[in-house]
Amino acid sequence: MIFPDPARTHPVTLPDGTVHPGTVFLSRVIDHPNFHVGDFTYASDFAPPSDWASQLAPYLFPGGTEHLHIGKYCQIAHAVRFLTAGANHAQDGLTCFPFPIFDPATLAGYQPDTRDTVIGHDIWFGYGALILPGAHIGHGAIIGAGAVVRGTVPPYAIVTGNPGTVIRHRFDTKTAARLLELAWWDWPPEIVAKARPALMAGDLAALERAAP
Repeated sequence: MIFPDPARTHPVTLPDGTVHPGTVFLSRVIDHPNFHVGDFTYASDFAPPSDWASQLAPYLFPGGTEHLHIGKYCQIAHAVRFLTAGANHAQDGLTCFPFPIFDPATLAGYQPDTRDTVIGHDIWFGYGALILPGAHIGHGAIIGAGAVVRGTVPPYAIVTGNPGTVIRHRFDTKTAARLLELAWWDWPPEIVAKARPALMAGDLAALERAAP
């Protein structure tokens, strides 16, 4: 049973032995001081970009005051975008026009919104999901295709639509709490590899037995 190698840029090998160029482990291709991503988190794109950081988070500027944090084992589909705080305009005046960005003397350090965007572990982002500035998404959530997400998403929630709405939870409260306590995404990869059957079968008892 093959377990993905986090050191590979392209973790998917097709049946003919070639790699799938449109899927990458982001920890291998992101080199951005404000973009932090955990091992085994991958993104897929039908037209793989040369700059994955700019593709996924186009308003995350090096040296900006906000950061984008994405955990481990996340799954990011084509056309997902994270609109971080650098995209926001000031709203406390009589206009939203960003006059300071056109003046070199005031451009540096000008950022009306400084919130971080924080993405937990083991989250599936469907095709074209849009994550708005300052969102906090809990572990194990599913973000449906085309969903527009803001604010806080509870762990193991399923979110769809615009505005993004929790339509249900993947597990009952007791099961979700136990999964959060086990935090399998923080286990050594070799232990996760042994726990793979339990994870895929939804066997919580077996997962508990596999815990280090």
